Amino acid sequence: MNKPVLVVMAAGMGSRYGGMKQIDPVGPCGQVIVDYSLYDARRAGFETVIFVIKHEIEDAFKAAIGERVSKAMDVKYAFQQLDELPEGYTIPEGRVKPWGTCHAVLAAKPYLHGPFAVINADDYYGPEAFKVIYDYLSTHTDGEVYDYCMVSYLLRNTVSENGSVARGICALNEDSTLRSVTEHTRIETYADGIHYTEDGGESWADLPGDTPVSMNLWGFGESFVQEADRRFARWLDENLEKNPLKCEYFLPLVVSELIGEKKAAVKVLRSTDQWYGVTYREDKPVVVEAIARKTADGLYPENLWA
Repeated sequence: MNKPVLVVMAAGMGSRYGGMKQIDPVGPCGQVIVDYSLYDARRAGFETVIFVIKHEIEDAFKAAIGERVSKAMDVKYAFQQLDELPEGYTIPEGRVKPWGTCHAVLAAKPYLHGPFAVINADDYYGPEAFKVIYDYLSTHTDGEVYDYCMVSYLLRNTVSENGSVARGICALNEDSTLRSVTEHTRIETYADGIHYTEDGGESWADLPGDTPVSMNLWGFGESFVQEADRRFARWLDENLEKNPLKCEYFLPLVVSELIGEKKAAVKVLRSTDQWYGVTYREDKPVVVEAIARKTADGLYPENLWA
């Protein structure tokens, strides 16, 4: 069995944040958020990382992150480009938005020959998450039913006070496997709690703070790449006409299909860690303060890769 590898999705340019947030420093020696994720991942046992980026940010990304991480991990690069489409499909005129998280994983396909975990580059997950997912991927293999996993967080630990966030809302079975995950792209805090809208704010529905949510920390076998690849053309057929400029091929969509077809079971691992991220520029001071506190408490050295 191949050792689990880590896929880091970093192709998004951070439109809501207003810049290339993946390489915006938050640590005492210029570290960015993903430095801390990779440090935690390496401590958990991950030895190889695959960065999914755009060609346009390659040099800046390597200089800001890749070169120093390569001292401790085997670093590979995959490129998520708009023109990476099945034969016979073309980019809709005016489309600039990437094709989504599932398309990002497909970009890494040449490097995925065994179990792998997937994370966002701009989310801080905490040490617990990487330990539980590495341990699971190291001890489970695909059988007749694909054996996947994900790490869930409490919704209240993942929202921003500075605007809306997108989260995968999870429903669980009694055996702690995932029944379904529904992507809500506009979840906001308000005076009485947390709510979401699906119609541009015309109507809202509340969500409990302890709702388990996906932060795109998934654990898959190689089978997932094959399934996602096989389904991409059909997804394009169903969505391009309806929303050519903004439709996205999300990881939870394929996961939900596989669960519904009884082809996969997804064990929900839990993290009680606080999530931190920079969805908006106003979020950054909170992250900087949290990292400083964790460094002072000894969770991280000042210079991660010294």
